[in-house]
Amino acid sequence: MKSGKFKHLFAALLLSSSAVATLPAYAHGAAPARHGGVVQTASDMSFELVPAADGAALYVVDHEADYNVKQMGGKLTVLNGAEKTEAELKPAGGNKLEAKGVKLGKGAKAVATVTEGRKTTTVRFTIK
Repeated sequence: MKSGKFKHLFAALLLSSSAVATLPAYAHGAAPARHGGVVQTASDMSFELVPAADGAALYVVDHEADYNVKQMGGKLTVLNGAEKTEAELKPAGGNKLEAKGVKLGKGAKAVATVTEGRKTTTVRFTIK
């Protein structure tokens, strides 16, 4: 009688473990570019830097969901060859921060220092 119970228990364990083994694995990583920019990951969030006519936009995504940047700010530093420009990052609605007066040329290096409360996140980009 006991061996019959163990066979049923073993069968149940085997079935449940095979069901778990077939679940897909989701890796944490950069979200795909949604606005045609360059995406980097920092502090478990994705940041997309996009050139704009009058500066740059920085979109923030947390686990595939737009992140409300209302309480965020910071600074964007851009190096175009030997030319260095800086601009303040300000909330522009939804998940978008804006930096006016910078130019993101091809090959430019950019560093976004984003603050939210006491937390500071630094994100580095190379414009393609």
